[in-house]
Amino acid sequence: MNFKKLFFLLIVLCIVFSCANRSIEFNKKEITNPVLPGFYPDPSVCKGVDGYYMVNSSFSYFPGIPIFHSPDLVHWKQIGHVLTRNSQLQVEGQAITTRGTYAPTIEYHNGTYYVTCTEVGNRGNYITTARNPAGPWSDLNFLPEIEGIDPSLFFDDDGKVYIIYNSDAPNNNPQYSGHRTIRINEVDIDSMKVIGDERILVNGGVDITKQPVWIEGPHMYKVNGYYYVSAAEGGTSVNHSQVIFQSKSIHEPFKPWDQNPILTQRHLDPNRPSPITSTGHADLIQDLNGDWWAVFLACRPYMDNHYNLGRETFMAPVQWINGWPRINPYNKEVLQKYVFQAALNEPDNYISLNGSFVKVDEFSSDTLSMDWVMIRNSEKEWYDINPEDGGKLIMNLQPYNLINSGNPSFLGRRQQHMKSNVSTSLSFTPEVESDKAGLVVFQDIGHYYFLCKAMHEGNNVVQINKAEGDSMVSLASVILKSDLEDFKLKIESDVDVYRFYYAQNDEDWVQIDSDFDASFLSTQTAGGFTGCLYGMYGFTDADDSTLSATYNWFKYEGIE
Repeated sequence: MNFKKLFFLLIVLCIVFSCANRSIEFNKKEITNPVLPGFYPDPSVCKGVDGYYMVNSSFSYFPGIPIFHSPDLVHWKQIGHVLTRNSQLQVEGQAITTRGTYAPTIEYHNGTYYVTCTEVGNRGNYITTARNPAGPWSDLNFLPEIEGIDPSLFFDDDGKVYIIYNSDAPNNNPQYSGHRTIRINEVDIDSMKVIGDERILVNGGVDITKQPVWIEGPHMYKVNGYYYVSAAEGGTSVNHSQVIFQSKSIHEPFKPWDQNPILTQRHLDPNRPSPITSTGHADLIQDLNGDWWAVFLACRPYMDNHYNLGRETFMAPVQWINGWPRINPYNKEVLQKYVFQAALNEPDNYISLNGSFVKVDEFSSDTLSMDWVMIRNSEKEWYDINPEDGGKLIMNLQPYNLINSGNPSFLGRRQQHMKSNVSTSLSFTPEVESDKAGLVVFQDIGHYYFLCKAMHEGNNVVQINKAEGDSMVSLASVILKSDLEDFKLKIESDVDVYRFYYAQNDEDWVQIDSDFDASFLSTQTAGGFTGCLYGMYGFTDADDSTLSATYNWFKYEGIE
């Protein structure tokens, strides 16, 4: 080989080697909190073959366990749900809508994605798998030996797989209210069977002499040869926190960090401006540049810890200090924005999930968009989408009592802003006074406002109704025009109040009555773990009714 050919070959090899080892070119962006606004609690995140995947609790709503994808931890898009078949969720008959699907976790290992979760109030803990996180996901593999909630898988370097979870106090004999443990079992991941005996990793919490409560939501990591268990402690309200434990071996005791908690906001002034509270239930992840971040739940209260949006997904940086992780290390308060150094170019079709936005559903597809969920699930089909003629959603009205423990005629999407509004164009003719259809802002079966078209004393009216126990009471009513051709409804949220409007025959919006108290729909008042949903809702008292309501479009406008 002559010198020129050798020189040319060396140049080619240098170019190939340089391209193969060139680092990814990152962009500088901002993380805007909450990264998933609205009722998206208990986030869990993993890194897969083509980016990151995140799941959240969904309780009794169906389809269950929303799943999101991001190529870089900055740009997110919902790609589906994990629980899409009736066999995967059994909550019918449960009146409490905050039962059902608790705290899913997601992991990736050797080409397979694993979601581990608890069906509270029914079948218990399970694992489901998928090769493609968008689905379909497998039938549920139940683990009857695991008694507790919040299970999470850990794949060790030696090929062994473990499940860690929240369970009762030792010997089911609590020393105080809220005394719980974090336990571990080995799992044969091929057969989906628990093997060996369970072992307690954490008893009570960081310091049992101080009676710590509700240690839960555990995740296990292995970093630089050490094992870590990170868990929530203190309950999911204002005393919520995240704590960390460390061990050199998975079989040896886990010791808490003397600087726990690694995240909390409970020590801050509750009267501070724009508070972010109740931080915890965190999962740790590395970005594409190797820097660490945490996703966690938090709340945005507006008055004395009232919040209607539920527990939302936030994100903050992590700093390792002498072998221990600290979340939000440079600030006392969780911030609304963080600088992010490892962003990729914005991908197509990854629409912003936070900040101000408008979404209009014109029902132009044969299937519902991923925003929509129903209360529980059922074999019965009671709605139809007609994408022809501009698009319509036709809802067959079912009996009112289904809202208590069944699957009512309700399709909802999360309220994601404290200032927001939803509106729709509705075609509906009630036949008797028990026939109603319209818009609802829904917290649970005992806490909602229902704006609807109905009949009263032979007149078509627009009503505002309010849940009162197992029934409803009418708060206001307006008689409608008899020559009604076009009828619209709107619900508006303005932090601590809701307002209700109607429009007829393409006229201007008219507010009904005055402002209504939003705190009635807050978690502080209603209890539970969910947030408000705006929905299309209708019902009748007749079991065999063929009455339907047609929604011509649905618009959500989120302001702040």
